[in-house]
Amino acid sequence: SCLRPGPHVAGDLPKRRYFTTFWQIPGYVWTRPKCLSGPYGSYAPALTTTVLCHHNVRHLLSCRLLEADSKSMRSMSGSRRNSGSSLVSSSSASSNLSHLEEDTWILWGRIVNEWEEWRRKKDKLLKELIRKGIPHHFRAIVWQLLGNATDMPVKNQYSELLKMSSPCEKLIRRDIARTYPEHEFFKGQDSLGQEVLFNVMKAYSLVDREVGYCQGSAFIVGLLLMQMPEEEAFCVFVRLMQEYRLRELFKPSMAELGLCIYQFEYLLQEQLPELNVHFRSQSFHTSMYASSWFLTLFLTFLPLPVATRIFDIFMYEGLEIIFRVGLAILQYNQTDLIQLDMEGMSQHFQKVIPHQFDSCPDKLILRAYQVKYNPKRMKKLEKEYTTIKNKEMEEQIEIKRLRTENRLLKQRIETLEKGQVTRAQEAEENYVIKRELAVVRQQCNTASESLEKAQDTIRELQQQRVNTHPPAPGSSVLVMVNTSCLPEENNMAALQEEVKQMKLRELETLRSFREMQDSVTELNTRWQVKHKFTQSCRRGHWKESPKKNAMNELQDKLMTVRLREAQAQAELREVKLRALQQESQNQIHSKLIGRHEQERSALQDRLQMVANQNKALQAQLNEMKRKQAESDCKSKEEVMAVRLREADSMAVMAELRQKIAELEIQKEEGLIQGQLNHSDSRQYINHLRDQIAELRNELERRLPFIAAVCDVGATWRESPRGACWESLLRGFSPIAARSGTHLPISK
Repeated sequence: SCLRPGPHVAGDLPKRRYFTTFWQIPGYVWTRPKCLSGPYGSYAPALTTTVLCHHNVRHLLSCRLLEADSKSMRSMSGSRRNSGSSLVSSSSASSNLSHLEEDTWILWGRIVNEWEEWRRKKDKLLKELIRKGIPHHFRAIVWQLLGNATDMPVKNQYSELLKMSSPCEKLIRRDIARTYPEHEFFKGQDSLGQEVLFNVMKAYSLVDREVGYCQGSAFIVGLLLMQMPEEEAFCVFVRLMQEYRLRELFKPSMAELGLCIYQFEYLLQEQLPELNVHFRSQSFHTSMYASSWFLTLFLTFLPLPVATRIFDIFMYEGLEIIFRVGLAILQYNQTDLIQLDMEGMSQHFQKVIPHQFDSCPDKLILRAYQVKYNPKRMKKLEKEYTTIKNKEMEEQIEIKRLRTENRLLKQRIETLEKGQVTRAQEAEENYVIKRELAVVRQQCNTASESLEKAQDTIRELQQQRVNTHPPAPGSSVLVMVNTSCLPEENNMAALQEEVKQMKLRELETLRSFREMQDSVTELNTRWQVKHKFTQSCRRGHWKESPKKNAMNELQDKLMTVRLREAQAQAELREVKLRALQQESQNQIHSKLIGRHEQERSALQDRLQMVANQNKALQAQLNEMKRKQAESDCKSKEEVMAVRLREADSMAVMAELRQKIAELEIQKEEGLIQGQLNHSDSRQYINHLRDQIAELRNELERRLPFIAAVCDVGATWRESPRGACWESLLRGFSPIAARSGTHLPISK
């Protein structure tokens, strides 16, 4: 019989080993299905179920191990700390192959060939073999079979995903150089290892946009790329994220990491109480050393060969091995850690512990399975943690509600203070207006009093005039005519003309009065002359006739009468002058009274206008207060409605999550306990899948309501729960995409 190597892709292969060779050996058949192409050539085919010939397998193993040259072995020789250890020594394997190793190869070849039968009927034996370690050249196919990642629809999308652009590309490029920096496959900028690592991380960031990229996941992908091509590594990584709780660990909220830390702290407190007390006394929190264990599965803590053994078991048993190995490490180093302070413990974790099991990984695995681990208790702890988180969420909701109410009350207080300031300003303005109005009223009263006094004076003067000179007929008519003929007050030119005429009349009266005075003076002079002449005649004893004496007496009497008449006319003209002056003053006072009356009317109109404005402003203020009260009531009602809808949606989502978690717990318990046979297990799984589908349908029906709640509460991303909401909405985004519902997720 002969061995025929399969075709290789032209060019140098990377410095690691894949199943790129196919053999045809008499006695059994290795079939080659559809070729899985990649940057490294054809990938390992699935093996047909057949009966292996021991002699032919010996011949196969000899040739197979001779083909596994140093290029294959160097892929596992470089670790993160340059430990120098290798997974399989090529020289010893090619020269001194023991019977135990031959049997191991034969056994694993049979397991791969009869995988379904081994998973159904020989599960316990398969578990023991995996715990002892998967042979290096079988790891790629076994990891794919364990993760059920051989035929995944997402594999066909890989080439298309590489053509797309991801928002995480800069972060991935920045962190690639930090991933296995001492490993030969990833050394050097733009090396083949860094390029394929970038491709896988970029493709997954496009498939799962909620998780995107996290630095710890690059170490897991790097380990997968050391064993298989990038397309197969991408499929296995997608399955790890979906089925092994890694997706919840790498979410932005990292809720699953908090749960793992909570469970690990309980195990530490229960099994290593003294060490737990020492950690607490030194404020050495569990997250300070255990977070990287769960995020990178010990790939950044232990040497690569030891971490790969742990990863073998993780592919079969999940996160349980991480808890076991972590407790085993702490139990092994308990005596040393208790004697150290916080800084010393940090140095011990970084420099001493990672190299304790370089030469004997089996010792660590054995200690790990001596640790007490109760899956049921871990489920109870998960429920307790979920309850605690729900209470914290409710408290956060209550705190948010109180903060919102406090903010609304502060806004209301500020509004009331502003309203109070506005009312104070209005009161001050009203006070100023009232004060001005009081001044105007006082001026009006003063003017009224002055007017009354003027009217009294006019009445007195008129009475004196009537008493002195009775009114001539038609005088009242003249007064009425004069009054009616008075010009309008607003006509200033007419008033000025009237003043001029009054002045002219006054001058004419004065002139006539002076003429009368002159005539009276002349008469007085004549009378004096006459009187002197008469006296002189009497002193001269002139004898006159009686007639002449009578004539003289008559002339004297006439002179006296004329003199009296002149005096009377002078007095009359003086009285007329006074009357004219009084009339002029009366007209002036009438004008003043009219003006004061107009001013009073104008002030009354202004006062009425100010009062109307005050009433209008008061009405507007009352209307604004009413509208503000209505708007406050409406806003409060809307806020309360939004809170109620938000609380209902949160309760529904929490209930759905709880149901899904319970179903997953039931599924895992059924698989772990092995109480169901194959047919019952499939029927039970189908039943659980139906229930999960019903829950997803119910969630799809409620997604529009959740979207409406998020759209109404526009400020929900600014709140402390914004990250929680964002995480929930991102988790529901695939379901929303299938149902055609738009969720307001921030980019």
